[in-house]
Amino acid sequence: MSAIVDPIDTVQISEELIRRFDRSGPRYTSYPTADRFADDFSADNYIAALQQRQQLVSPPPYSVYVHLPFCASLCYFCACNKIITQDQARSRSYVETVLQELRLLDPYLGEQRLTGQLHLGGGTPTFLQADELKHLMQGLQRHFHFTADAELGIEIDPRTVNAQTLSFLAELGFNRTSFGVQDFNPDVQQAINRIQPFEQVEMAMVSSRAAGFESVNTDLIYGLPKQTVNSFSQTVDALVSLRPDRIALYNYAHLPQRFKAQRLIDPADLPSADARLQIFLMAAQRLLDAGYQYIGLDHFALPEDELNVARLDRSLHRNFQGYTTRAESDLIGLGVSAIGKVGQTHIQNQRSLKAYRTAIEAEQLATFRGHVMSADDVLRAEVIMALMCSMPVDFAQMNRRYQIDMASYFSAEINALAPYAAAGLLEVDEEHIQVTAAGRLFVRAISMEFDAYLRQTTSATYSRLI
Repeated sequence: MSAIVDPIDTVQISEELIRRFDRSGPRYTSYPTADRFADDFSADNYIAALQQRQQLVSPPPYSVYVHLPFCASLCYFCACNKIITQDQARSRSYVETVLQELRLLDPYLGEQRLTGQLHLGGGTPTFLQADELKHLMQGLQRHFHFTADAELGIEIDPRTVNAQTLSFLAELGFNRTSFGVQDFNPDVQQAINRIQPFEQVEMAMVSSRAAGFESVNTDLIYGLPKQTVNSFSQTVDALVSLRPDRIALYNYAHLPQRFKAQRLIDPADLPSADARLQIFLMAAQRLLDAGYQYIGLDHFALPEDELNVARLDRSLHRNFQGYTTRAESDLIGLGVSAIGKVGQTHIQNQRSLKAYRTAIEAEQLATFRGHVMSADDVLRAEVIMALMCSMPVDFAQMNRRYQIDMASYFSAEINALAPYAAAGLLEVDEEHIQVTAAGRLFVRAISMEFDAYLRQTTSATYSRLI
């Protein structure tokens, strides 16, 4: 039987357990998840949340996300909100629209604007020319006060950069890079329309180190067309040889009914469910054998990396950008389809570029939908956050904070945890719930037991856990 071994906890996760508890479900970068946001939410709700923030004596720091949707070519597997174009003028005008959105928000951001995190995502942020990126960063720096230790990250397509580009990004203040690798095998790359030789990634990572980037993250995807255990093992070994600080091992979700680009993938080329499982088991084991520590969900990090340190000292957090070491922040989302959260209010911008631009040009915020959390939402969000980060859910602490009796309030959910407890994936008693080392792989499934919205119908289609 195949197994994953965490060298810290010497716990084995059996293939049988994965088969038993694997299911489809949310990734919980928020609770409620974005598919539950309401369309009757307006910009007035967003402004009210920002105004309420201004009333706080010590508001939390800001975190900023900017969505840059442009890509020069289409990757068939991609499920991101993207625009395929060779027209550089489109990104130039888009940057101006984003900065105009920021000017519309400025009166409501308050005086205390300490900001500890910035992330540029896409699309391909490095589709932008150097002067466009500089103009964008200058605009962001005018409106937000970035702390000396702020995490400034940017997603990078290695095909779009060279050593000079990476040095320039470092000069702009970026200190974290995230490279999309996916797979090094030529047949797989051909099947997903993303030709990206190992040497290209190697150059990008070496240049990042030379430019002084503090952290280098890379993404792998298993379950892609033409992949086999043997071919992907070569990809993992090649990536490990470059020693990135963090590696995300994502599960490809083939949802052609939702994402048109995926219709260009021949379903016959996809690995079977059993082959996909074997690919995951092999890849996870290779990463652990190479000294990477399992953080949770699909993330691995070197022992000295901040994510692993946060896992061990139980300060790990999770937000729309995934696992993070930063405590709770108010997230400002800028750009088409961007998601933010201020206090207990979730906000999402218009998902089409035309609708987004029309709103901003009319001097209106581009709010599309959102959600104001109820008391029950806040409670469940804290429980799910703890579970997703493998931290204890302390009943006494929760009882005091929310004036409830946890055992009674969540009696049905706690009863539903019995199979996980019996399998050694978590511990439940009268005082706490604690995900075990073996259970870290199953935190999505465990968290789903506390998701009240899963009892309601939704049009959303979720990926499988493994």
